[in-house]
Amino acid sequence: MANEDIKNNEDSQKPDSKSEAVASAEKKPEVKDTEDNSKELAAEKAAAKKKKRKIRRQILRGQAHIQCTYNNTIVNVSDAQGRTVAWSSAGSLGFKGAKKATPFAATQIVKSVIDKIQKFGMQEVEVYLKGVGSGREAAVRALANNNLDIVMIKDLTPIPHNGCRPKKPRRV
Repeated sequence: MANEDIKNNEDSQKPDSKSEAVASAEKKPEVKDTEDNSKELAAEKAAAKKKKRKIRRQILRGQAHIQCTYNNTIVNVSDAQGRTVAWSSAGSLGFKGAKKATPFAATQIVKSVIDKIQKFGMQEVEVYLKGVGSGREAAVRALANNNLDIVMIKDLTPIPHNGCRPKKPRRV
């Protein structure tokens, strides 16, 4: 009797009926349909991503803000409204210590900024200088030498009107 029960259990696990075979066959094409649908959806998403590609705006005239201190030189190029398009500094190019404030570093900074703004088609630049570092004139020359028309140069270096409060007199 125990052997018969085991055989019955084994027989019940085997798919004898045709309806089970038909049901399993019907499931397979459904999986293929979902795979095809997923491929179609992926293709649609890729096409949608291509359509969403950002269009670069053309900026013909911009502003170049050059800050030259004793320790560093920073160049920031923006559009006419003041929105930053590209920037660079001596530290970001790998200069360290006293080399950051040199005229050579200033020319390298301007070259890297111009490489970034070539995508926008900028032709004319208003130059705003700030600071008393040695890279001021070198940066302006580098802008002029790299096919940019300099429309205006303005010095925005802060100048004290009355200066700092003097030290108290020494008591001897």
